Amino acid sequence: MASVAQADAGAVTQPVRTSAATRDGAIDTMRGIAILMVIGIHALQQPLDASWKIALDSLMRPCVPIFLFASGYLTGLSGRVPVAKRLVATVPPYAIAFVAAYLYMALMNPAMDHRISTTVARFSLAYVFVYYYVFVYIGCTLMMWLVLWFATRVPEQAEQRLQVLLLTTIAFGLVIGSYLDPMLARFGLGDGVIEEVRMRDIPFWFAFAALGMLVARASIRTVLLDMLLTLSVATILSYAIYTAVRMAVIGDAAAYDSTAFFGYAAALSTLLLASRIDMPLLASLGAGSYFIYLWHIFVIMALRDLGGFHAFGGVIATLLMYAITLVVTGAALLALRQWAPPRLLRYLGA
Repeated sequence: MASVAQADAGAVTQPVRTSAATRDGAIDTMRGIAILMVIGIHALQQPLDASWKIALDSLMRPCVPIFLFASGYLTGLSGRVPVAKRLVATVPPYAIAFVAAYLYMALMNPAMDHRISTTVARFSLAYVFVYYYVFVYIGCTLMMWLVLWFATRVPEQAEQRLQVLLLTTIAFGLVIGSYLDPMLARFGLGDGVIEEVRMRDIPFWFAFAALGMLVARASIRTVLLDMLLTLSVATILSYAIYTAVRMAVIGDAAAYDSTAFFGYAAALSTLLLASRIDMPLLASLGAGSYFIYLWHIFVIMALRDLGGFHAFGGVIATLLMYAITLVVTGAALLALRQWAPPRLLRYLGA
């Protein structure tokens, strides 16, 4: 996709230079794994009233961190954040999906609030279906640009300033994640509102992008490859801790911006990067993950509203919804890439 305007933060002296036209199969495979997790979370039968459901949900929760970590990693390699290009690639497909989601919601809820102010709030905060990632991604993109811009104010110290800023933002994100919900609860906000705010906790989500940038700037890919066993053990242990915290409701047992969640998601993201898995099928899904993310939820919602899968029991219903959603969205992606013109592909995020 061509850049509409040059909106880079300015290059920092980088250890590696990558071409925007060259796709990294391992990074796309990471994204493919992440989008499979996204579908899995939404196909999982609600409520999470059994231990196996919580364990499976916990296993798949790092989907958003993996996307952000990969974005931060590629940004760290290039030393630039083409803000305009990323917005052009993100906002139009989201706007189209938003209109479709809005019409679906209106059809299913005749009492829906259609005031302009409410609609604008829904769009700007991505408060429709599961599109909060759009808001998070744009926020993290702007923060990456800001961090790089601030680091380059003193060119001779740019690299050192960048690393300090990234470490600081990670710490800041963890602090915000720890205290955001009790602060909101003190103001009397309900659990539903608090959950929506936590899903859009930009400082916490940016910690994953910052970690990816740090890994890229340190040029430690070879070191990580030599530490695969250590990273695997760390990932398993951090997953066990995160799952146990959620099951036993110990401290901050939230599914999203908790310290336990950061530990597991950060370890898994680093492990996937270190392993350098490159699987063409997963990479193809990863390259079209934004399309799948935007449109898979329509299949999920239709199956929930019309399919009657509850009669099959939780496990079978989850597997059926997962398989159907993956096949439908995957086939749609392949068909579009085969026959749709490039402009339509861009508009749909494919």
